[in-house]
Amino acid sequence: MRGPRIMSFLTLIGTVSVSEDGDGNITGVFLPNSNLPCMEDGETEVLVEAAAQINEYLSGSRRAFDLPLRYGGSDFRVSVLEAIRNIPYGETRTYSEIAGAVGSPRAYRAVGTACGENPLPILIPCHRVLPSTGGVGSYTGGSTLKKRLLDLERADD
Repeated sequence: MRGPRIMSFLTLIGTVSVSEDGDGNITGVFLPNSNLPCMEDGETEVLVEAAAQINEYLSGSRRAFDLPLRYGGSDFRVSVLEAIRNIPYGETRTYSEIAGAVGSPRAYRAVGTACGENPLPILIPCHRVLPSTGGVGSYTGGSTLKKRLLDLERADD
């Protein structure tokens, strides 16, 4: 077994980095201007594939990802991230709708927290979760990037 690795690459939105756990599972996506964890830099088969799929998505030629992902957390957080993974390309849901989908209809703020702690933005498309009051809301990569990702998916319809 090798140790965890991270790889950075240039995309249409700037430099993105992806990490893996040493067992071939993607564990992190770091958007431009993110602080990167301290781990060995290097290419692995899964990191190269993740970079290719993210670039395909950002260029409009990919709608779904086929990568081994590993993310942990509480049962609630995992259920929220799974519900978000199931939002189809080009569609959105509200924080309240996700809360209802995971069986905790009043936990919309906790859904927002889970979105904010999403270790795999883009791959787990938390940019598709919006406030019910309107607007795009906040995003790990900033609200401008969130709007850009939403516009990318709308333009592809």
